[in-house]
Amino acid sequence: MASTEIKNFGIIGWPVGHSLSPKMYQAAFKSSGFPNYNYIAMPIQAGRLMLAVDGLKGLDFRGINVTIPHKTHIIKYLDSLDADARIIGAVNTVVNDGGMLTGYNTDVTGFLAALAEADFMPEDSNAVILGSGGAARAVLWGLCKRKAGYVTIGARNAEKAKNLAADFKRYGSIEGYDWLSEEFKENLKTADILINATPLGMYPDVISMPPVDLKLLPEGALVYDIVYNPAKTKLLAEAEKLGFPTLSGMSMLLLQGKESYRLFTGENPDVDIMWRILKQELKLK
Repeated sequence: MASTEIKNFGIIGWPVGHSLSPKMYQAAFKSSGFPNYNYIAMPIQAGRLMLAVDGLKGLDFRGINVTIPHKTHIIKYLDSLDADARIIGAVNTVVNDGGMLTGYNTDVTGFLAALAEADFMPEDSNAVILGSGGAARAVLWGLCKRKAGYVTIGARNAEKAKNLAADFKRYGSIEGYDWLSEEFKENLKTADILINATPLGMYPDVISMPPVDLKLLPEGALVYDIVYNPAKTKLLAEAEKLGFPTLSGMSMLLLQGKESYRLFTGENPDVDIMWRILKQELKLK
């Protein structure tokens, strides 16, 4: 029996117009008997985040997803964090229980679930992460949870890469470098997996990609881009040309969305419906 209760959800970010989450969640709500659940995209500039959070509480939004550039900054406005979000230091899902806001990070859940579906086991692997922001923190924590053997972080800003490595040093063998440095390039040569956790290549700037020499990777290394729009980024297209197996961010988006939906509603969504919407919006067969 369909519920007549009205509840509001959404996603905040800047920009946020490219997000596929509204259509994905709206379809899932409808298929699960929640026709009066609403999910909208809300573009929020960085300097207005506190006002936005107060507004969401005032309007009694049940939950929101959080994307760039708010994943780390929103923490100071929340009442509590789950264990993953606390360690990662970034939040992508917020649940409102009567004005009490709890932050979660379902990116790590989606990242690991997508790897499992691709039959890649992070245990004892040599992994390379591109980026040092909130998404990179979730990816790094996922690799640490699964006991990766060695993790190299490469970023435009070497200091940020080194600081991120230092933050997680207690959980594994991790080093951070300038991604143009010779040390970073040497580590590419032994990588089992390369993960792009930057927004480079994301719509609308689809012609960009991180400045990484894919030819340095060993044969069979998995190239994983957590960007999902477009489904095949320039990085993945270049990797395919060189014969590397690839994984797009669509699986991570779907599987982190599944976990966020569960946190929002207490139920599991119709994943097939969500997947069909994603493929439809990205014009995939």
